[in-house]
Parts: sequence; structure tokens; C-alpha cells
Amino acid sequence: MTIPHAGLGVVGFTVAFTLIMSDYSSQAQIKPEGFHRIIDGSQVDLYTLKNSNGIEATITNYGGIVVSLKVPDRNGKLGDVVLGYDTLNDYIGSTPYFGALIGRYGNRIAKGRFTIAGVEYQLAQNDDSNALHGGRKGFDKVVWQAEKVGSSEGPALKLTYTSKDGEEDYPGTLRCTVIYTLTNKNELKIEYFAETDKPTFVNLTNHSYFNLKDGGASDILGHELMIRASKFTPVDKGLIPTGQLKPVAGTPFDFNKPTAIGARVENEDEQLKFGEGYDQNWVLDRQGKDLELVASVYEPSSGRFMEVLTTQPGLQFYSGNTLDGTNQGKGGTVYQHRAGFCLEAQHFPDSPNHPDFPTTELKPGEKYTQTTVYRFTAK
Repeated sequence: MTIPHAGLGVVGFTVAFTLIMSDYSSQAQIKPEGFHRIIDGSQVDLYTLKNSNGIEATITNYGGIVVSLKVPDRNGKLGDVVLGYDTLNDYIGSTPYFGALIGRYGNRIAKGRFTIAGVEYQLAQNDDSNALHGGRKGFDKVVWQAEKVGSSEGPALKLTYTSKDGEEDYPGTLRCTVIYTLTNKNELKIEYFAETDKPTFVNLTNHSYFNLKDGGASDILGHELMIRASKFTPVDKGLIPTGQLKPVAGTPFDFNKPTAIGARVENEDEQLKFGEGYDQNWVLDRQGKDLELVASVYEPSSGRFMEVLTTQPGLQFYSGNTLDGTNQGKGGTVYQHRAGFCLEAQHFPDSPNHPDFPTTELKPGEKYTQTTVYRFTAK
């Protein structure tokens, strides 16, 4: 089937396409050989997806990491909008989850404990006294089996991984599939699927850090963020939800109207102090269970505009608070404080210990699914 060329928002397609292609050829490329190696007996590589409009994503099957994502600005000039590294070695070293798939459980679980089917489980406490992002060796640090697949929407990469019963102390063998599709509508679409043979908890997400201006060379405080949410889940000092659903009205957490990330991030607010900035979960105002637009970000100088659509009930917004200049990324760029932001679509943190939160329990015979889309235009 012939796929029609998608437009680029306000940027006219013919002009934008010409500019994209001419600019693309002059950009330095991440070298695939920097990712070609064997880890734990499995082959790691770098895979490139390029849609009919010339935008490009590179993804490695180590951790399912989105290494680069090049999208056009208002003049059609391609630019990388995610933080990351030039080589696999840097990802294996110290990294704040740049671009990675997160599992089995994205975000925090209090004291690394939960009870399921009457049995208490103790997980590794890798974030002070809490469990974070799946443990010491979460899905961000394993090798996924990779296969490039055809799709009517655009080029796609299918990743599969089987997490054995007891891995990182989680119950049940969990068979996972994640499909990245770079659609011809200029979207990075991420579909997640999982099945288990024992009751377990699952909360999968992606931890890409975005900077729509310059890929992390400067801060993201001027980016204008919108989140469709009338409540958020306040946290304690350990960033564990209190269980309350607090209205955002009248607080620095109200992003129902597009607001610069830096406008209130330094306000005298207990929740901002706990997170050293934004690092909370927003309770999305959803109309159903299907894919819905829940957030957007506009960067004024480049004109890049990113929309987030998801099937999930929550969105963790993190404003890059712990970036401090110690991470030297692609092209030698040093990522300073708040050089990137994350919008992680997921279930709420610590849901296994909050029965009033939407459940993250997965039982044998059930199928876990979630879809999140990052859509790019320019204006």
C-alpha cells in the first residue's frame, strides 16, 4: 500500500521537506559501530528508523533506548530533540535513564515492598529506601531481541524480552513486547504489551529527556508546557505518594494553560522542594481508555511543538532537576541543570501500596497494553 506523505503542521511540506533533506546530509551521525557489541551473550546494535518526511530516530536494543530523534523546526531544519550519548559504553556507565524503557515497574515503590496474592515481596532498594524503575538491573539495562518490521503507519522496530520469575525479586515470568513506530504523521509511537504466568505488578514507560530547542545545550525553562490534569499526587520527602489526589488549581502544578516550565519552578512550595523542582505524577483528565491528547510542549525560538497522547491514567513530569553538568552527551554537549524534561506516561507511583489508585496488577490470562505517542509539528 502506498503511504501518502504527511504534512508538517504549519511548515509547508514541499519547502520543509527540501530543507530537511539538505540539512540532514550535513549533520554529524551517531556511528552504529559505537553500539555493536555482545552483552550477556546477546548482540547489541543501533537501529535507524526514517519516515517518509525525512525525520529519523535511532534506537538501541540495549535497554530499548531512544538514542536520537531528529525533527524539524519551523524552518524545516532537523535537530535532535532527545538527550543521550554517542556510544553504548556511556549508557552502560552512569546514566539517568536517558531514553530508556523502564520496567518492570516505572517510578517508585515505597520501601521496595508490596503484597500480592497474600505474599509479601521485598525488592531491591535502589533509591534510598525505595525501589525505583525496576531495580538495580531493570529493563533499561537488559538486551532486548530486536526486529525491524513493516507497518502501514511507518517504519517500526519490535523489541521483545522475557523477564524470568524472580528477576529483581518480582513474581512471575513476564513476556514483554515493545514496538517503536516512527509514523508518517511525524509521531514516535510506543506500544507496550506484556503477559505473565503469576500475579505480578507491571508499569512500563519510556524515560526520554526532551529539549526541543537544541537537544540539551541549554535549559528547558522557556519551554511552554500544557498538561490536561485537574489533580496530581503529592509526595513525601522520599517522593512517595501520600495517597491524596490534590487539586492543581492555585498551585505551581496547574499547567492546564500553556505555561513556561521555569515560570514557577523556584516557587516556595513544599512539593517543589521535595523534588528539587517538578518530579510529580499528574492525574490526567481522561474521557475514556482510548488514546487521548494529554499534554503538549512548545519551544518558542525553534517553533517545535510536541504533543503527548496516551492510554495511561498518569503522567510523570520531571524537569531535569538532578542534571548537573557531570553527563557529557552527544557531540560533547555537557548537560547542565534542567537541560531536559521527561513526560513519562504511566500508572501512578507506588500503586501496589495504594488500593485506591488505578491497579497495576497483572494476572495470568490477562494482557497488559499501553500506548503513548509523541507527535511533532512546528509553528
